[in-house]
This record gives sequence, structure tokens and C-alpha cells, in this order.
Amino acid sequence: MRVIILAAMLALAATAALAVDPGERLADPSLEARARTLSGELRCLVCQNQSIDDSNADLAHDLRVLIRERLTAGDSDPQVLQFMVRRYGDFILLRPPVQADTYVLWFGPFAVLALGALGAALYLRRSGRAPQQALAPLSADEQRRLKQLLAEDQG
Repeated sequence: MRVIILAAMLALAATAALAVDPGERLADPSLEARARTLSGELRCLVCQNQSIDDSNADLAHDLRVLIRERLTAGDSDPQVLQFMVRRYGDFILLRPPVQADTYVLWFGPFAVLALGALGAALYLRRSGRAPQQALAPLSADEQRRLKQLLAEDQG
């Protein structure tokens, strides 16, 4: 069983390593490390759930090449990210910034959870306060009628 798990882990690791083509890599190891870090922070616009570092899509390849071109031209990491955001919008970032137009994205789930908890608390509070109606004892006439009905049912 351990062998199967190990093989699966190696297979998954190999697919991520194959996303960056050897032809894309830079000769300078420090620039290559920066490029890999930056491409790990950017979303693949085709896959949308992977970084461009992990994606095999053609657009991801083009974006990785573009990052390396910007780095070799002398751009800093923040400049490369700003360039990509100007070109593709905040959607390209795997971790979008907290700003006015992304408040719903960041705080919406918490607001919905808080509203749900408030609604549940109000519901439970109201249902706990519902007046309990005490049953009045049967009158003599009602007891006589009940006995008559039970006798008819058994007979």
C-alpha cells in the first residue's frame, strides 16, 4: 500500500515539474528562482485553479516566458506583478489584494455566516419563548361523553 501511495505522490510531483519546459529556464539560478516564485503567485487564466507554474496550458507557457523576459530586462518582482495585473487584472493573482472591489470576495462568506448564525439564534430564541398552553381538565360532561365514545368503540 505504501508503494502505491509513494508512486502516486511521485507521479503528481513529476507533472508539476514538467509544467516548466527546460527551454524556458533561465541560466541565472537566482533569476530562475524569482521567476518560479512569481509564476507560483499567478493564476492560469485557462485552468483558473492552478498557478501558471503548474499549468501545461499554452497561455501559461507564454506568461512564464513573459515573466522571464521582464526579469532579464531588469524588472523587480513587484514591477512584474504590477505589469501582469495591469494587463490581466487582479484575477490573475492567486491571492487578490484586499481592496474596495474585493471586499465581497474576502468578507462575504463571513457576513453570510454571521447572518445565518443571527437568524438561527433569533429562531431558537423565539421558539423557546412560545407560550405553553396548559390543558384544562375535562369537565364532568366531557368526561361522561368520552366514556360513552370509548364504550361504543369497544362494543
